[in-house]
Amino acid sequence: MEGTVTAFVLALTALGLSLVFGVMRIVNVAHGEFFMLGAVLAWGFTALIPELPFWGFMLALLAAPVCVAAIAVIADALVLRRLNYEPEATIVATIGLLYILQQSVLTLYGPNAQPVVAPISFRVVLPWFGYSGYKLVVIGAAALLLIGVWYAITRTKFGLVMRATQFDRETAQAFGVPVKLVYAAVFALGAALAAIAGVLVVPLQQAHYLMGLDPLLLSFIVVIIGGLDSLKGTVVAAFIIGLSDGIISMFFSPTLAKIIATLAVALVLVWRPQGLFGARAR
Repeated sequence: MEGTVTAFVLALTALGLSLVFGVMRIVNVAHGEFFMLGAVLAWGFTALIPELPFWGFMLALLAAPVCVAAIAVIADALVLRRLNYEPEATIVATIGLLYILQQSVLTLYGPNAQPVVAPISFRVVLPWFGYSGYKLVVIGAAALLLIGVWYAITRTKFGLVMRATQFDRETAQAFGVPVKLVYAAVFALGAALAAIAGVLVVPLQQAHYLMGLDPLLLSFIVVIIGGLDSLKGTVVAAFIIGLSDGIISMFFSPTLAKIIATLAVALVLVWRPQGLFGARAR
């Protein structure tokens, strides 16, 4: 169960990173901090109405991604757009954004981890084991969001515009596509997906200003293994890494799980640099 929850949450987080790279062709090193912001904001919103944990969590689930998406739009307008989305410059810029967000949360929120009460507390009990009801809710919510993102990308006008921009930015702009607005929307969507993943997972962990580091590392591993421009590959790789991370962490150690995942990345880069599902460069 732990591996399944990790896989679904990781799929959401890595999907946001994959969308940003696939469309904008930039590596967002601050992506893990959007995950962290979602968790910290979830703690803040639930603390507003502690006597009603369910409605506090619902408020967090709706408001935290919106707040994080707004921060992403501001960062895009003030930083990335001014750099003209140059890959090398944006890597340095997003490293700076990572430290700005991390230190801002440390200053305003403090260094201590804070728990968030799960909105529901039932258990599914079977003769030989039991499942946490909230973990099942996380799996179901993440699955619905993944299906929703897939539908938006493949079946809507926004998805068509986004794919056209990904395929050829200059041609799309020549046909009247507002490329800068598309980039801002994609960056905000990627940040919102990471924030939702943070909100969903924080009742199982605790909100902390350093909690974005592991999701960032695992998301990069997933995107590299699956293919830098393949959403299907991202989801498949998330399940491979998430399930293996959960199983190895349970029976051995989390450190060993990270080492094996890193070795898997090295093997993929050597034998199939474009990733398992990525298109071979022409």
